[in-house]
Amino acid sequence: MESISEITICGLFFGLIGTTLGGVLGAILKIKSNKFLSFILEFAAGLMTAVICFDLIPEALELISISLCIFGVLIGVISMILCDKLVNKIYAGNNEKSSILKTGIIICIGLAIHNFPEGLAIGSGFDASESLGLSLAIAIALHDVPEGISISLPMKTGGFSKKKAILLTAISGITTGVGAFFGAIIGNISIDLIGISLSFAAGAMLYIVSCELIPESNKLYKGRMGSIGNIIGIVLGLFTQFLK
Repeated sequence: MESISEITICGLFFGLIGTTLGGVLGAILKIKSNKFLSFILEFAAGLMTAVICFDLIPEALELISISLCIFGVLIGVISMILCDKLVNKIYAGNNEKSSILKTGIIICIGLAIHNFPEGLAIGSGFDASESLGLSLAIAIALHDVPEGISISLPMKTGGFSKKKAILLTAISGITTGVGAFFGAIIGNISIDLIGISLSFAAGAMLYIVSCELIPESNKLYKGRMGSIGNIIGIVLGLFTQFLK
């Protein structure tokens, strides 16, 4: 890559294409079955669990100490608790639709946070070599597709229009471009910053999985279909690690 602007555009493109495609798929799916919606939420939970366990935490621990990693995770969890409280005030309601909508919004915020360190990885990768940066960008775009579905589907089911659900899903991918910009600037200068960003994202996603996705799935449907979705999500998340 010749310039920081080109790296930023590349990160933005691949960050948007995956999440937007997932957003479109989630918005056009005509789902009226709580059983299937529960499956999708648990699938997203499994995918995020895989990203946390096989990607974010291991990479963070390669860059920073375990104490800094735990600090980053805790800050990520606390940040999502504050976001959750804010979203609760804006989208208050006891009915099923408002609960699902809130879950979609929380996922959107969490994945936007998660996409930032992914962008850092792309930017830093291009600093090392163009082929490494490009391979990372393609891998991230591929696993952003199911994540996009997990954002837009609850939003649409919760009452947002298709256009609004797709737009908000796409916006969550913009932070990949922002991360790529900073990754291209700092390169290998601030390893601690990248490590803390990764652990912060892990904490945010851990909160979403434990306090939003799984509880909401269990409210919708109590059979084993949700658990099967979780297992498939973890296996797919593990498989995507081979693409990096």
